[in-house]
Amino acid sequence: MSLTKHFSTRLRHVAVATSLSAITFLPLQAGAAEPYDNESAAATPSAANVDERRFGRIRQKLSDWNVMVAAGAMYQPKYEGSDEYELVPFPMVSATIGRLTISPGGLDVDVLEANGFKVSVKGGFEMGGGRKEEDSKHLKGLGDIDASAMVGTKVSYETGPVELYASVDKTIGGSEGLLGVVGANVSHHYNAFIFSAGASATFADENYMHTYFGVTAVQSARSGLRQYEAGAGLKRYDIEASVTYMATENWLIRGQVGVGFLAGDAKDSPIVQKDVQPSGMLFVGYRF
Repeated sequence: MSLTKHFSTRLRHVAVATSLSAITFLPLQAGAAEPYDNESAAATPSAANVDERRFGRIRQKLSDWNVMVAAGAMYQPKYEGSDEYELVPFPMVSATIGRLTISPGGLDVDVLEANGFKVSVKGGFEMGGGRKEEDSKHLKGLGDIDASAMVGTKVSYETGPVELYASVDKTIGGSEGLLGVVGANVSHHYNAFIFSAGASATFADENYMHTYFGVTAVQSARSGLRQYEAGAGLKRYDIEASVTYMATENWLIRGQVGVGFLAGDAKDSPIVQKDVQPSGMLFVGYRF
């Protein structure tokens, strides 16, 4: 399994990639070359000046692309509906080049932007998708669910500090299902701090719900769980809050906590041990 696939599978229900690309601050500009001390130095630049010119250009390009690198850890349920938790370390890289954003989840392209409205299309891996029997003793006999590729679209509207959005994603592989999310975010910048909060609701079709929350007759016989049919509808709703500290022009520290509430047929599934799903994340990032 590739590194991107691994983290797409293990990082669940907290928008890590979005956290990286959404943080904005003044980029650091490449410094000017030092003046030459004499005519000979001008004719034959020193190694230091050569390095400054070469790496200065590279740094400027990284700044133009809004490149962010980060590392941290996330505390989360072992699977959606688990009553056991795990601490997952992660590295992260994201970049925005014009209308294109690259993150561990894949690619996002802004196809329309006007008067606060934005329409984007995306493709990559389903964040939080896939599940392994070995994740928990409670899953024994249910079989593995493969991680999925994903294509989708998102529509958002920003007015001041508030963003409203709706998205629809189609998984390719795994559940072969549809996921829809509607939500809102609000943020406030105070001195070196950015305070953010958000709420969202996630809906899923029958394919997705049955794959993750249904129990077939064969699975029931193997696992001991009762047979269960999970239908389409509201899967969960989430609230989250975060604080970002801009330590310098380039360095930042971000802490985020959230809690999800499984709903409908997901909540009633025998696979679910706990319908309240808290999580937390802390990372340090550097933007060029």
